[in-house]
Amino acid sequence: MAILGTLLKKGIMLRESLEQLYTSPLDLQKQELRNLLIHCQNTQFGKAYQFDNILTSFKGDQDDFYKSFTANVPIYDYDKLYDEWWHLAKEGQKDVCWPGKIKYFALSSGTSGASSKYIPITRDMVKSIRKTSMRQILTMSKYDLPASLFSKGILMLGGSTDLKKSGHYFEGDLSGITAAQIPFWFQHFYKPGKRIAKTKDWNDKLEEIVKKAPDWDIGIIVGVPAWLQIMMEKVIEKYQLKTIHDIWPNLQIFVHGGVSFEPYKRGFEKLLSKPLYYMETYLASEGFIAFQAYPNRKSMRLVLNNGIFYEFVPFKESNFDDDGKLIPGAETLKINEVEENKEYALLITTNAGAWRYMIGDVIKFTSIEETEIVITGRTKLFMSLCGEHLSLDNMNKAIELVEDELKIDVREFTLLGDRSGSLFAHHWYIGTDDSVDKEEVKERIDFHLKELNDDYKVERGSALKEIRVSILPTQIFYQWMESQGKVGSQNKFPRVLKKEKAQLWKNFLIDQNISTS
Repeated sequence: MAILGTLLKKGIMLRESLEQLYTSPLDLQKQELRNLLIHCQNTQFGKAYQFDNILTSFKGDQDDFYKSFTANVPIYDYDKLYDEWWHLAKEGQKDVCWPGKIKYFALSSGTSGASSKYIPITRDMVKSIRKTSMRQILTMSKYDLPASLFSKGILMLGGSTDLKKSGHYFEGDLSGITAAQIPFWFQHFYKPGKRIAKTKDWNDKLEEIVKKAPDWDIGIIVGVPAWLQIMMEKVIEKYQLKTIHDIWPNLQIFVHGGVSFEPYKRGFEKLLSKPLYYMETYLASEGFIAFQAYPNRKSMRLVLNNGIFYEFVPFKESNFDDDGKLIPGAETLKINEVEENKEYALLITTNAGAWRYMIGDVIKFTSIEETEIVITGRTKLFMSLCGEHLSLDNMNKAIELVEDELKIDVREFTLLGDRSGSLFAHHWYIGTDDSVDKEEVKERIDFHLKELNDDYKVERGSALKEIRVSILPTQIFYQWMESQGKVGSQNKFPRVLKKEKAQLWKNFLIDQNISTS
């Protein structure tokens, strides 16, 4: 890693990065799909959907390959793909959706589903994740960083590497699966180290990290903002420090993903004595989709040539129902057909056996030329009781503005839909440990959402009659997650709660004797 610092200063780039820089996105994606189809034409899935016939279309006109692919292979969500195919791989069958047997399954609850999903992880996928990780590391040549940073420790706060053996396969968090297979040359820099990384209990792992903190010289931290913030607060409290830099003076980079960092930023920066570089990643259980390629940008570079073929579904009422489910016959686009500043739901085909898979995320292109994207929400994580079409991006931005205005730190929040007589209401649950007037919070959230979203503004004058706000201690949110078995690692508190999860949350607050009136 020390020699990597020298290479970074010289602007070294991987072949894949150069290939993406100098090849058209469509050509890269066409080749990626062709490779995936060739690799899987003799699998059960490939035979069922006649991959050999689809492959002949690649010799035709430019669009023939995509017309053939979409005509033969249906769109899948998790439930459909698992029920029809993935369960066979989980039961030990080989050559189902990807050649060979699947040895690992990542457990993922997503952010809206009620039960865990089993996402297949192949050796090819793990290799792709490593390659994309190295591509992101090499973009650090664009940052003003000393070469010595790359001799420092990298603290990765992820799931347990002590994976559960379940018959034919191992299961666990994706971060635990990948950390268990880190290359030997990286082990010297990797913290918290193999022993602590195996710890299954989140609180025990946190205590071990706090004990070892003075022994480490950390330069980079990686993880979900909420859990990293808790970890840093515990270190600061244990050793009676003013900031985390008092114990890790060389800390310069925070690599994050999975949830918008903006609502956490104000409270996070109170723990620092100097600014960090923030690097965003789009690493899902289904694959490493994008990464931040430039400092001081909030967009990420879509990875076009590393085991994933993308399709884009315009996120509009003609393609999705009120519950965020895809409507049969929905329009799908390939990479050369998208437009900037329009929202699209992602379909992915991957080297882990996902085929035309609706991952559930909604993205927007900020630059077609550089294939730069931002995540704006989830297909099911939005609120539209009466046509207000409130996106996750709207919610995050409103909370960020309220934090700045009222000088408060909102660590967590969630939104539920409710009734107000014969009309509708939004109920916000705001997690902060600062003293604040809930009426003022309500008024400012409402004000900013009207500014951010015209549909919301219209409905506030008609069917969306009431806005409710409950201010709760931050710890309540983490206690609820613990009660759901979702503490630590890659778990995030859902920004919108609907149906069963909404009722679970309400019941939990009643059990805690917490009034939300």
